[in-house]
Amino acid sequence: MDVKYDGLPESGERIVYVREVAVKDLPEEVQREAGGAKKLYAVHNAEGMRLALVRDRQMAFVLARQNDFAPVAVH
Repeated sequence: MDVKYDGLPESGERIVYVREVAVKDLPEEVQREAGGAKKLYAVHNAEGMRLALVRDRQMAFVLARQNDFAPVAVH
């Protein structure tokens, strides 16, 4: 079967990874600004560099797509 699927990126350069992060595991200055949240969602590039921290998973995916990245969930 040879079917083109438009949901997959053409190359790995634009893939980012979204994962849940416990606020207690973040630096103290970030913990102070977390507003009482117990978890945040981090967006990382392929090299593992954190690009963003957001309050919810959906926002992480929206943020990635708005910046022309293809987000992938990491478990």
